[in-house]
Amino acid sequence: MQLQPYRFGLALFLAIGPCLAHAQDKPAGEQGTFTLYKFARAIGKETWSINVESGKSILRSDFKFTDRNTPVPLKATYTFASITQPLSLEVDGNSSRFSKLKDSFTFDAQRGKVALVRDGKTSEYPAGPHTFLIDGYSPVAMQQQLMRYWLASGKPASIDVPALGAVRIEPAGDLTLNAKTLHGYTVSGLVWGSESLWLDDAQQLVALVSNDAEFDHFEAVREEIASEASLTVFTRQAVLNNLQALGKLAASAKQPVAKKLAITHVDLIDGTGAATRRDVTVLVENGKIARIDPQNTLPASTSGLVVIDGRGKFLIPGLWDMHAHYEQVEWGPIYLAAGVTTVRDCGNEFDYILAVRDALQSDRGIGPRLLVAGIVDGTGPATLGAVIADTPEQAREVVRRYKKAGALQIKIYSSMKPALVPVITEEAHRLGMTVTGHVPIGMTASQAVAAGYDGINHLQYLASEVVKLERGKPVPPWDLHSPQAEKFFDLLQQHHTVIDDTVALYESQLQAGDTPLRTFEPGIDHVAAPLVAALDSPGATPEQAKRMHDVYALMLAALSEAHRRGLPIVAGTDQAIPGYSLHREMEIYVQAGFTPMEALQAATIVPARAMKLDRELGTVEVGKRADMVLLDADPLQDIHNTRRISKTISGGSVYDPAPLWRSVDFKP
Repeated sequence: MQLQPYRFGLALFLAIGPCLAHAQDKPAGEQGTFTLYKFARAIGKETWSINVESGKSILRSDFKFTDRNTPVPLKATYTFASITQPLSLEVDGNSSRFSKLKDSFTFDAQRGKVALVRDGKTSEYPAGPHTFLIDGYSPVAMQQQLMRYWLASGKPASIDVPALGAVRIEPAGDLTLNAKTLHGYTVSGLVWGSESLWLDDAQQLVALVSNDAEFDHFEAVREEIASEASLTVFTRQAVLNNLQALGKLAASAKQPVAKKLAITHVDLIDGTGAATRRDVTVLVENGKIARIDPQNTLPASTSGLVVIDGRGKFLIPGLWDMHAHYEQVEWGPIYLAAGVTTVRDCGNEFDYILAVRDALQSDRGIGPRLLVAGIVDGTGPATLGAVIADTPEQAREVVRRYKKAGALQIKIYSSMKPALVPVITEEAHRLGMTVTGHVPIGMTASQAVAAGYDGINHLQYLASEVVKLERGKPVPPWDLHSPQAEKFFDLLQQHHTVIDDTVALYESQLQAGDTPLRTFEPGIDHVAAPLVAALDSPGATPEQAKRMHDVYALMLAALSEAHRRGLPIVAGTDQAIPGYSLHREMEIYVQAGFTPMEALQAATIVPARAMKLDRELGTVEVGKRADMVLLDADPLQDIHNTRRISKTISGGSVYDPAPLWRSVDFKP
């Protein structure tokens, strides 16, 4: 792959353009093709056509992409009497690697009902004045029909979608591409969060920027204009559209920025490991901690001073999530509501994540401080993303590209050629960056560390170094003090390897089928409705339960041994249960033998040290950035109390959690 310099590539002009003409029924014989992308990498096609048969219009779509060596095919047939009169929809296939779809919708206008046959069961839904048949984000041709329906129906405030709920569409301004005006819209209700799409004057869908059914980046662009440059334009504009829409929803959560802020009479857990300081006042000026006063005195001049009464509350450092995938702008309010003030994005689309980071830094969005770990993979059947390196020259150029873009770290993914790992680590270290990642296929964790890895993502790579795990087979006996295990942990200690364990993710994935997720993660009862079914899967079958139990026990033991040996362990979620899983990480740490203080430090000062930012972040000390969380109870008495958040303070800005949760359809 020949790497191109970072650019927009095409002219992009924002304006308030002319409205689309009132939608008309389209002529027979319409057809088209979309190029489908995941993480900005072209991975498939969708072909569609509309024809008239027996007096009815029939849309047929053949949608298919291949994601990390897994085919994701979906066929859809939609029948309609006119643009505003849906009749039926049948979909059969998958909407992600893990999401099977076999649904049949039938619209009964006389009875005012829609029948849905799913998994052999029939459900009925009322059909209101604005009811459309669609089954999520895919296929893309159905989103085109949705837009035509909305326009022809007079742009209603919402559209009822059986089994999904209400879909809302808002204009998002126009952009000019290749001298043509495209009309932008944001769509909410088909996936969690917002999508962005663009129509031309003929009401043909030109581009869609969305997320697939496993919440990964998904894009579609009309085949004749699909290119790296056009995708960049749409991706970056989608960030701005979605941040603007989200900002309106979350505006009530953020208090006006004050030059001076005082948290009075609070019990301070500063994160250094020192004992709790009782009844102190923490004074913030211009976003930094100016004074910690045991006498609780306020400045002589109280003009412009904002005071928060901290009586009975506990102040801790702002939390870090060291394994984020910030794939939607909706993650911003979630992180802040959960007390997270810094995240490391551990692999994302190049243009998307830079646009989000830049918007947050310039106060054009709502979210935590965002640190970028730039992902790079090699060509292979399981390749992820569009940033690929297959030669030493390409590997060095990728590192330089990320450095120029302000990334602090490189993340190596699974298909990277083992021979290129030392090339990447050497160039990254030369430029002052660190390296983390998956262990590439064909390497062991020991080899990756010896080749220059500064950190390892996921506990599975520690566990697999101790015992050979084979898919579907029982876990063999293991010994964390065997000569092989001792040698491995000694190597990690010698290199001070940072362990990004994502243990809460494994806990949720390896739950037994008869163990409800809410028994150990009550946050599942608060997440947005579109996320519940995907996150609260039944887990292991009874036949799998024994193996899953043993795999998790091995991982927990590996975590405990890494902690016993003093390895730096950083809390990270890899998405899991948005906002809540970081707290579950700390709870599991205590189960694994950490003290509550050590668990708290794994989400504060230890990540700050790993990212070489501990001089300005990670503890509540004079001179540091005012990233703090005000809790209603003592986390050192019970680590579960980190969930009891009263206020989040990010750079001196104060946020109330409840409106943040509500802005992204979560329950406070």
